[in-house]
Amino acid sequence: MLQLLSDPTAWAALLTLTAMEIILGIDNIVFISVLTSRLPKAEARRARAIGLALALVFRLIMLAALSWLIGLTEPVLVVMGQAFSWRDLILLAGGLFLLYKATHEIHNEFEEGGSDVAAPSGASGRAFTAVIVQIAIIDIVFSVDSIVTAIGMAKDLPVMIAAVVIAMMVMFVAAGPIGGFIQRHPTTKILALAFLLLIGVSLVADSIGMHIPRGYIYFAMAFAALVETVNITAKGRRSRRTRPR
Repeated sequence: MLQLLSDPTAWAALLTLTAMEIILGIDNIVFISVLTSRLPKAEARRARAIGLALALVFRLIMLAALSWLIGLTEPVLVVMGQAFSWRDLILLAGGLFLLYKATHEIHNEFEEGGSDVAAPSGASGRAFTAVIVQIAIIDIVFSVDSIVTAIGMAKDLPVMIAAVVIAMMVMFVAAGPIGGFIQRHPTTKILALAFLLLIGVSLVADSIGMHIPRGYIYFAMAFAALVETVNITAKGRRSRRTRPR
């Protein structure tokens, strides 16, 4: 351990892996923010905290079982000449779940009046539980992808654990502002759901061996977010100019 602290290579690996884990965590933050947008403010904050805590726990469990996790990449099923490992099957299930969830949420936004519909009495607790269960499901999917990436980038377990913990702390700090922004600007929720559709497609493609470089996806997300930011800024200026004095 002391040798790692004095090893420049270990520090470089820590910085690189932390940055990569934060980037990979964007998917998780967007999903959690969208799911919690229908909850009351206090419950949304609690759900985000529980969701990110679950993500950290799943990642640490997988790091503690590296040999088992590496075994997940071995083929276990062949369908029409296409070999699937357990990792592929998890990514496929997660991608299909994201496609279903994003499509369902978009349908609710347009057909059922969006998130302003009041929940029936007693339904809040069930909604909170449902959100936590869905967050836990998708946390497992993103954790597998994240830790497999970590194994490929670093060799020392303490470096991987430190990078994951630091990245989760950054995600915890960022999740609140991102979730609040989505709640204040309803149009950004549709954009976030479109991101989830894109991520779902990429997970399904990865599971069948058609890897889509994440850089393309994150560039598309960043460009769309920039356009939406300009849109919101212009809308705010127009409303200030037309406001009676």
